Amino acid sequence: MVDHARDLVSVREATERLLTAAAKLDNASVAEPSRLPGWSRGHVLAHLARNADALVNVLEGRPMYVSATARDADIERDAPRPLDAQLTDVRDSAARFQETGAAPADWSRTVELRNGVIDAAARVPFRRWVEVELHHVDLGIGYELEDLPTEFVEREIDFLAERFSGHPDVPPTRLTDGTRAWSTGREAGTPEITVTGPAPDLLGWLAGRRDGAGLTLEGGALPSLPPL
Repeated sequence: MVDHARDLVSVREATERLLTAAAKLDNASVAEPSRLPGWSRGHVLAHLARNADALVNVLEGRPMYVSATARDADIERDAPRPLDAQLTDVRDSAARFQETGAAPADWSRTVELRNGVIDAAARVPFRRWVEVELHHVDLGIGYELEDLPTEFVEREIDFLAERFSGHPDVPPTRLTDGTRAWSTGREAGTPEITVTGPAPDLLGWLAGRRDGAGLTLEGGALPSLPPL
């Protein structure tokens, strides 16, 4: 069972790690490219702040974003800001998210996220944890997939394997790090492809952060995954 209160603690700790690391940047490096195509580090930080506010909207029963266009426009507006403004915004929006998460609520209720995605309210803190951890890596400032907490890596592989499960364009696939195993793709009695490698590399491939070069394949080529 998902423990939303424990996940909120993990979100807070991950946010502090990110803020501590980002505080070592300067205005010039914030404007430099991140690892996400077309986005500077300022774009990543702006997105993190606006995502926190968007998830507050979700928990309080409002649309996550007014529209996709408004979401993108807000990120573009905020991306060029100097480092101190970026850090203050990430910190303050994170505090608003924590405050909303601490309020008494029915965590078993269903909420709606972007693009009509439905989930239990209790899973929202984990979704925020994903945003903070992966975008910390995306900043390209020394925090790598291998630095992610082990629990987070396992749960995010669980989450992404489930997300692609049953997808008609993904062949039946078994993922394993040599100790644990996951299944994804089209349903079948036996997998067509087995993908083996360290958990961070499995996560990197599933999350679109690595090309799978560190993985070993059996039964076929590395499947192409649909966009997240």
